[in-house]
Amino acid sequence: MDIQKMIAELTEERNCLNDALMGLEKLAQHRTPRRGRPPKWLRPLDITESKRLNGSTNNRPMASASSGN
Repeated sequence: MDIQKMIAELTEERNCLNDALMGLEKLAQHRTPRRGRPPKWLRPLDITESKRLNGSTNNRPMASASSGN
């Protein structure tokens, strides 16, 4: 095994990782809190919303089914 070659490859990989980490750190520093309501895709899904997504808009029967009187 060529130890010098292994050291060079590992050093290059370390430099790439350092660059990636520095980029992520810059992104984290420049994030400012946003104003207003968060988008729906960021909010946790609660039970009422999951019912709404499944097609159920409310708990009462449809008006056409009760109009037979």
